[in-house]
Formats: sequence, structure tokens, C-alpha cells
Amino acid sequence: MKAIILTTPGTTDNFSYRNIELPHIKDQEVLIEVKSISINPIDIKTRKGQGAFLYANLDPAKEYILGWDISGVVTQSHSPAFKPGDEVFGMVNFPGIGATYAEYVAAPANQLAKKPANISHAEAAGATLAALTAWQNIVNKGTVKPGDRILIHAAAGGVGHYAVQIAKHFGAYVIGTSSAANKDFVLSLGADEHIDYKTRQLVENVDPVDLVIDGLGYQSALDSLDLIKPGGMLISISAPITPETREKAAKFSIAAEFTSVRPNGTDMNSLAEVLHSGAIRSYISKTFAFIGMAEAHHAIESGRTIGKIVVNL
Repeated sequence: MKAIILTTPGTTDNFSYRNIELPHIKDQEVLIEVKSISINPIDIKTRKGQGAFLYANLDPAKEYILGWDISGVVTQSHSPAFKPGDEVFGMVNFPGIGATYAEYVAAPANQLAKKPANISHAEAAGATLAALTAWQNIVNKGTVKPGDRILIHAAAGGVGHYAVQIAKHFGAYVIGTSSAANKDFVLSLGADEHIDYKTRQLVENVDPVDLVIDGLGYQSALDSLDLIKPGGMLISISAPITPETREKAAKFSIAAEFTSVRPNGTDMNSLAEVLHSGAIRSYISKTFAFIGMAEAHHAIESGRTIGKIVVNL
């Protein structure tokens, strides 16, 4: 099978296209013929020697197949959950080695769900790491309920555009931040308000909220505390909570947490249900061929993409 090997951390010049043997599946695993792969900022960080190299303590002297997000067709199964021919999608083995930059992937069955028949493989692949991150933080951690006020930073991005839709699905009042250029897109997702983070001061223009989902970083997380009601919650998905932020949060009885997404078949099945119903959708801003993996990485690195970037096989 064809696979993309990262020979050493660094630029996309370090990607090597090779023919390698099919992976062998273990008990409770399935072999998937990959149709689409979703690319995330963590892919870029890992390719550069950070990301999974730090989280999973990978050896930079070794070669790896990167990637976690896939949609495809089961060709072999050692699990009663799926049979050959089933279309499935999921995030594989994050933050360890998912090895999804390949024509075939061995994946634990309990990290997958059946792909809804009414969406494409590209749309399904998009709704894996990013959508799981949004779901686990808004539904599981944030326990959103009707009437909650939720502020979502970077609402036009991969995680953000799912977070807006998921929060609205559960009846929340949603405020999304992005550049002015993406205002119409954020509002089209169902956001009740849009804030141009470049020109409007959040504290002056946003009434207190119950939950903030922050994917921007340390300063954004700290500043967002001024917008949260006592007893509310700040969830950072991009950077650990600093001592300064934690101290300020405690002063105002705000829970402040840094979270990382984890594979979860139950959550994937929940996402499959809402994707099938049309309550949420994947916005794929651009697709690339497998040979164009480097271009896909460069698109993410630009910082100007909205929604998701997908590579199709």
C-alpha cells in the first residue's frame, strides 16, 4: 500500500511516499481502506517535532506515519462491531501513532462509528478530531443546556465551526469570534452574535457567559475570565492554564481547565447521529489529493483556513 512517511521532524520536504506492507490487525481491531483524511493543526505541530512527539514521547530519530482522522471502508474485521463493507469514521489512537497517512489503517473498533449514509467520506473525516473536541468539551465537560450562554473563540475554524453548531443544537445562546471576513460564515452556522476580535473589545460588548471555549492561547484565556459568570467555566483547548489564569479564575469562582481530545466510540456514535440528522455539518474549505499532502499542511499553516482541510484518496 502507499503511505507517507515522516523521515525526521521538520518541513514537508521530509515526507517520503513509499509502498509498504498492509498493517496487521489485532483482536478488536479492523482494517480500513481509507477514503478521506482530515488534517489538523496538531498534524503540523507533530510534523515539526512537537505535538505527538511530546504527548506520546516519540523518538525523533525514528520514522513515523502521521495522522489520526479518517473515513473509509472496513476490509477486514476482528471485532463483532463491524464487518467488511461497513463505512466507518473516527479518530485513531490519538495522541499516539494513528498512522492514517496511508491507503489502509488498522484501528481499534471502539474508536469508530458507522459513517452516516447521507454524508461524504470527506465530510465524515472532517468530523473526527475537531468535532470530537467540540463535543467532549461542550456536551461532556461543559454540560451545555438550553439557555446557556457560550462564547466560542475562533468560531470559523475546525473545532470552532463544529462547536457553534453543537452548542446551538443543545439550545445554547452562542457568541462566536472571528475576523470580520468570516462573520457571515459564523452566523450561517447558527451563532446568535458575532464579534470581530480585531476591532471590538469583548468585555465592553458581551454580556456575561456561562462557558468559554478558547482555542487561541494563553492571553485569550486570561482575558476571557472577565466575561464569565461566577460559577461558570473556561475550557482551553490550545494551551495549558497558566498560574495567573488559574489564580484569577479561582478569585471569581470560575472553573478553568485545559483539555485534550481522546478517542471515544460512544461520542463518535453521538456525532454520527447528529450528522445524519443534519443538525451539524462539516464545512470542507479545500480538498487535496494524497500526493498533495504537503499542500494540505501548508494550507493549515497559513492560519487563514475556515472549516476543515481534507485529503482524499
